[in-house]
Parts: sequence; structure tokens; C-alpha cells
Amino acid sequence: MTSTSVVLSGSTNSGTQVGVNYGSIHLSQGPEGQRSETPQPPVSTVPFVRDLDFVDRGTLLNQVYDKGTTPGARIALVGLGGVGKSQLAIECSYRIREESPKTWVFWIHAGNSARFEQSCRDIADRVKIPGRSDSTANIFKLFHDWLVDERNGKWFLILDNVDDSRFLHEVPLGQGGQSDHSGVQRRPLFTYFPISHNGSIIITSRSRGAALSMVEDDDIITIEPMDPSHATMLFEKKLGAQIEKENIIQLATALDYMPLAIVQAANYIKQRRPRVSVPQYLADFQKSDRKRTRLLEYDVGQLRRDREANNSILITWQISFNHIQQIQPTAADLLSLMSFFDRQGIPEALLQHQPAEQSDDINLDDKKEIYDDDETTETDSSVDDDFGENILMLRNYSMISISVDEHTFEMHRLVQLAMRKWLEAYGQLERWKQQFIEILDHAFPAGDFETWAVCQPLFSHVQSAVTQQPSKEAVLQKWASLVHRAALFACKKGYVIECEKMAVLAMKTRKRLFGLYDERTLHSSEIAGLAYSLGGRWKDAETLQLQLMSTHYQGLGIEHPNTLNSMSNLASTYRHQGRWKEAEELEVQVLETRKQVLGLAHSNTIDGMGNLAWTYWNQGRWKEAEDLEVQVLETRKQMLGPEHPDTLDGMGNLAATYRNQGRWKEAEELEVQVLETRKQVLGLAHSNTLDGMGNLAWTYWNQGRWKEAEDLEVQVLETRKQVLGPEHPDTLDGMGNLASTYSNQGRWKEAEELEVQVLETRKQVLGPEHPDTLDSMANLASTYSNQGRWKEAEELDVQALETSKQVLGPEHPDTLTSMNNVAYTLRSLGQLDTALQMMTECAQLRSQTLGPDHPDTICSTSTLKDWGGIGSSVSTKSSGDLRSGAPTKTQLAEQTHATSTEPSERVPENGRPRRRAVLSRLLFRKK
Repeated sequence: MTSTSVVLSGSTNSGTQVGVNYGSIHLSQGPEGQRSETPQPPVSTVPFVRDLDFVDRGTLLNQVYDKGTTPGARIALVGLGGVGKSQLAIECSYRIREESPKTWVFWIHAGNSARFEQSCRDIADRVKIPGRSDSTANIFKLFHDWLVDERNGKWFLILDNVDDSRFLHEVPLGQGGQSDHSGVQRRPLFTYFPISHNGSIIITSRSRGAALSMVEDDDIITIEPMDPSHATMLFEKKLGAQIEKENIIQLATALDYMPLAIVQAANYIKQRRPRVSVPQYLADFQKSDRKRTRLLEYDVGQLRRDREANNSILITWQISFNHIQQIQPTAADLLSLMSFFDRQGIPEALLQHQPAEQSDDINLDDKKEIYDDDETTETDSSVDDDFGENILMLRNYSMISISVDEHTFEMHRLVQLAMRKWLEAYGQLERWKQQFIEILDHAFPAGDFETWAVCQPLFSHVQSAVTQQPSKEAVLQKWASLVHRAALFACKKGYVIECEKMAVLAMKTRKRLFGLYDERTLHSSEIAGLAYSLGGRWKDAETLQLQLMSTHYQGLGIEHPNTLNSMSNLASTYRHQGRWKEAEELEVQVLETRKQVLGLAHSNTIDGMGNLAWTYWNQGRWKEAEDLEVQVLETRKQMLGPEHPDTLDGMGNLAATYRNQGRWKEAEELEVQVLETRKQVLGLAHSNTLDGMGNLAWTYWNQGRWKEAEDLEVQVLETRKQVLGPEHPDTLDGMGNLASTYSNQGRWKEAEELEVQVLETRKQVLGPEHPDTLDSMANLASTYSNQGRWKEAEELDVQALETSKQVLGPEHPDTLTSMNNVAYTLRSLGQLDTALQMMTECAQLRSQTLGPDHPDTICSTSTLKDWGGIGSSVSTKSSGDLRSGAPTKTQLAEQTHATSTEPSERVPENGRPRRRAVLSRLLFRKK
């Protein structure tokens, strides 16, 4: 019912009973049943209880509060769904009410026009705005007029979840069409929110583009995932129990520090205690994409999320994907492709430039062509280029970010997972997986030295491809080829774990696709054998390489290059096991055959010559090794030039042979030349340059020039940490070598700290039985011995010996070195008879396996003579005298010019050899 107005005139309308009144009386009557309403004191319409577990992220809440409560302010909180935008707004609203109880706080659900209007009507009812019950009234105009009326007091308004702002910029249609009942022209919804000194507005949105349609760019606060400390704090609050912090940190990291994902996980664990713990959840989460998806789709009601908002982080993001798909399908396509890459360093070039030929199995008919974009899309929202527009859209939704170099992109790993599950739900997973593999297969080269600069930034993406095996055979063939090439690159770079994983996977896949005897399968099998060798799995390598050699011999004949390569690989494995004679027999056969078939100057022949020289070198046959290495070096200079990496390798190997003969100056001259050339040609940070630096340090080390050696080794170590990472085998070699230099200066504590770090890291990365791990064990034991900590040394020595017997065999040179070490330690502990018995056994085994003239055999024999000569008077001598008088595994080159399988080194005080990493000795190149 509408309001009515009655005018009474005449002489009887005055006084309290009307009576006589000489003017007019206006009588207004509201709608039927409506009475005058009591004014409502300021309240909050925020529909969520306060979160007592809220984690204040440093200055972020203060920033939101200070900026959001400035009179007339309009700000937007923008970020991924589940990142905590609404939670910040809720906490901010409660703090405002605490500090200013007379301030109205309004919460409007702005996900769509219907919920927006309902929120406005609910507020009008709560505030008791006059006229709100009129069905023809413009509720937005009434609300607007109330907001601008300063008599109503201060207000703070939150527009939540404005992911699609288009409806706010459209004119709402009421019963009166474009005008309301009073004839006032209707206008876009957002214009009904006034800029008023009496109030301020906070908007939450997943879309930066939507936010920019309502606020200035400077008024947008980007909400990122939590940092590790705050994510851990949130976990601890939600779990409400004492949990081991390390487990929580690992799980928070796996969840990308996303608040909603953390709350999901905490609720899942709490509801299933004690059957489910944090470590168990983490283990399940890391098993597979399928397991991660199941855990992240877990949806439990949360008091501080809108009833229409899903509480699963994956489904929350998939709603955003749907929105992007509707608005800009090509941007959704780009995000689909990016979800298969590694989360960091996604190259712009690979996203723009597609392979020249696409697989027939891939349906790309509905994908728009992507053109080159040479301009940055970071700030320009109006570029015409499709790619730039797509990038802008994805950045606006916080789905991706641009890296510092401006040519690569990053994504959250959980966003990638959610996108792949979204594609799976729509039957598009294989399509985009196949395109991803096509792109990488086209871009990733063979892994030779010349292509390392291209391979390195792509390697992490190939690692991602390894987990995305395609279903269609044509694409699977390309996938296997890609994994094979990546395995070869990993092998050459010394990435032990990755090399073996990829090589074995490529071998098994090709065997299934092409059969056991196909050349592609055999090629991958060769790389797998090299991978086993790189990982110290000599028996596995030997088994596979024997099979390959037999297959090549039967199918191709003795003179075929593949047969000779397999023989060379097997010889290398024998050499690593200390089986010098077997290695030598194969290498001589390979070398002679290559000379006849390929010629003396062929690169494979030269490689074979270098490998045979290495075997001589390991047997202490320096003259024979030197003759071959001189020939290798001269030929490479003529064929490849003096600056080629292979030429420099040959020069470095000849220098090592000089070093082992005590020809320090000749070794130093070559090594300085190698180092300076590598610096110029390859750069200071290249692995070969660092090898050269380490070798020169070694020569200084052998001359007792500790300071010069230390300076170089520190530089090598720091560079390797930066370039390769702290756990790379080469980094650990550098750390061990620096420890050795500290030890020779009597800096035992510094040496010990490094050696403990090397040992623990090698145990984790390579395993407790890897030969390098055993070397670390022996070096740490040596440092303990130098400090007189004999029991600690004995424990490590015995452990190294027993493991070496099992892994390498009882007659392996390294096993015999461990036996030598145990004998010295037992003697230092006063167990003279046991020590003498063990050294006798060591000398006999060395004579049988290495020969009576091998430096190690000579050392053991010499030691036995000295120990036997001491006789009963041994107890009258100090342990220091005994150690200084005892011969070592490797004598000073100035005295004997003879060493063992390890390069020459100075005599340590306790008579024990220290192991230093052999650099630049691996000559075999797989063709």
C-alpha cells in the first residue's frame, strides 16, 4: 500500500482536537502496518565468527587496516582463492569494531548480482532504512542515500569475492525498467557506493582486472601465500597439539604455504587422529598426483568461509579456471599447457613458439595461433597480441607470475595439480600432456657439451615430463627419446640419481616399444650401464654391459663401433672395481681394432688410447701412461685445436701423470695453461674450469704450498655451491679436498666439520654403500686419528672395510686400502699382533691382485719390514714416533716416484692415505 496525504481546511481544524485552524493540515500515512522504528545502534553484519587461530602475517594486517580505514578509502585485496583474503577482511572488521564500536561494518557477498542484491536488502533491514519495504523502491539508491548521510555515523564496507565485476558495472533492471518508481534514472551498481569521508570500502577478488575496474592500481594489495614461519604457526594453532616442527615445515612446504590447504590438511588430520599423523599425511601426499588430489579435495565445513564457497583448495581454483575459460579461452589453453612444466622457470619462448610439426594424434583445431610477443606484458593491459593478453589474464588471476628475468614464468605447484585435474575432468589431459611433450622433445638437444647451455634451463621441465608418461604410442616414442637424451645430459653433468632414474626408464620403455635388440633400446641400455657406474653400482653395470657386449657382438660383429663402445664401457666398469688386468685386455683389443677400422686419428681411437692410459695410470705404470697421453694430446691439438675441451682434458691428464711422478713443475705448467684457457673459452664457473682449478690446487698441495692450494679450493667450493648446489657430487668433492688441505695444516676442527658434512650428505644423496661415501668415512677416520681419537677412527675404519668387502669385493684396491687403515688404527690402539696380521694379509692380497711392483704392494711390504724390525721394543716408542716412521699407501714422489690408484700425496703423520677426488680422468664419450 502506498503512502497517502489528506489536507483538511476550514474553521474547525484548530487546537489539539483540530478545531479551528486557519491554515492547512498535512496528514501523512505510511504503508499499512508500518510503525515508526527505533533507530538501530551501529552493528556489524559480518556473517562469520572471529577466528581465534588467526595468524597475523607481520605487517600485512596493519597495512590492510591502516589503508582500509582511511576516510574515503577504496582498496582491494587480490590473490589466489584460498590465500586468505577474506580472512584478512574478517579480522580487520573485528578490529575496527573493537577500536570504534560506533562504526557500522557491512559485509556484502558480491559473487553474483543476486547475492549482491540480497546482501544490500539484508543490510537495509538491519539498519532499518525507511522505504526499504516498498517493492518498487530502488534498494541500491536507498542504501546509497543512507551511506552519504553523515548523520548516520561512520561505516566500513566489505565487498567480498568480486571475481567477476561485470554485473557491478551494469544497470540493474527493476520493475520500472531503467528508472525507479520516482522516475530517477537507474545507474551501474558500483556507482551506488559513494566516496565519502564518512566511510571506506575493502574489496576482495581473485582477479586483478576486476579490482582495477573499481580501485586505482596503487590501492591494490596483493595477498601472497604465507611465508614458512607463519604457515608453520597456522598449522600448530589448527592442530592444537605438540607436533614435531620439522614435519610441519615439510608439510607446509608441500602445500605451497596456502592457508586454505593448510587448514584442510589440519582438519583432515585432527578428525582422524591417532590413525593419521602429520608424517603419515605428508607421506601419502607425496606418493602420487592421485593421492594428492584425494587429500586436497577433502571438504569440511568452515565457519569463516561463505556457504557457497567450496572448502577444497582444488575445487576453489577450478572455479577460477572455469571463469577464465568463459572469459578468455586462449588464456585457459595457455594455463593448461603451463601446468605440465616445472613450476619455476617456464620459458616464454617455448610457450610462444610451437614445434614446426605437431603429432597427428593431437587435436589442436580449437587452439588459436600464438604469435611472437617481443614486448613485456607486465604493465600493458591493452596490447593486441594474443599471447600478451593471455599472460595478462593469468597474472590478473594470480595463476602465474613473471620471474625476475622477465622471460620466464612461475606457478604454484598446487595450482598446476588443480589445473591438470580440471583437464582430466573435461577429457583434455592427454591432449595438453602430448603438446607439452612435443614442445620439449623439439627443444631439448642431445646433451653434448656444446648444447649444455640450452639443456640446463630445460632440464627441470624434462624432469617434470618424466612423471607425465603419455598413453598414445606415437607420443610415447618421443617421450622415451626425450628422457633418453636427458639421461645422457645428466650422466655427463654428474647428476647421479636423475641419470639412473631417466636412463632405466628410457631403457624399459624402449624395450617395451621396440624390443630388446632394437638399436634404440641398446643405446638406452648403454646409458643405463653408465648410470649404474656413476652411482657406484658396479655389479649392476657389469651385468648390463656384458649383456650389451654379447648382443652387439652377435648382431654386429667385433669391429662395429657399437660393439667397441660396449667393450670400452665394460672395461671402465672393471677399472672402477680395481680389475686392472681385465680392463687392460679389453682396452688393448678395443684400441687395436679401432686403429685398423677407424684409423689412428679418429676421435674414438684417441678416446680408447686415453682410457688405456688411465688403466696404466691406476697401476702405477707412469711411463706407459705418459707415452699414450702425449700421443693423445698431440693428436687432439692437430685435430681439434689447442682450446677444445677434449684437448684440455688430455693436457690435464698428462699433468696428473707428471704429478704422480713428482714432476711438479711440468705438471704445474700444464695445469696453469689448462686453467687459463678454460677460463677464456668456457668461463670461470664452468665445471671443467673448476676441475682445472682443483687440479692446480692439488699440485700446490703436493708441494706443501698449503695457502695457494687453500685459496683455489675455497674458490672452487664456493662456485660449485652456487652453480651446482650444496649436494652435487662435485661440490662434495671440493669440500673433501679443502678438508684435506686443512688437515695437512693441522687445522683438525675445520677439517672435521667439513668431513662430517660431506659424509652425512653423501649418505643421503648417494647412499651409505657408495664408494664416495666410503672415501668420506676413511677421511673422517683419518682426521680422528690425527687427533688421537683412535676408538672413533676404529669404528669408521671397520665400518668402511666391511661395507667395501660387501660392495666392492674383498680384493678391490679400495677394500685393501681400508684394510691398511684398520691395521694402522689397531696398532695405534696397542693391538700389535692383530695389526701385524691384518697388514700381512693386506700385503699378500695386494701382491696377488696388483702385482709385486705396484706402489701399494711396495708400501705394504715396507710397512711389514718396519713393524717386524721394531719387535718387542715397540711398546717403548710413542704412538707419534710409530706414525711418523710408518710407510703409507702412497710414498712421497720425491722419494720413490711411485703411487697407488690415488694420485700422489704427502705423507700424513699417522701413515694413513687421505683420498682426494680424481678430476678430469673420465675420457669415455658415448657416441
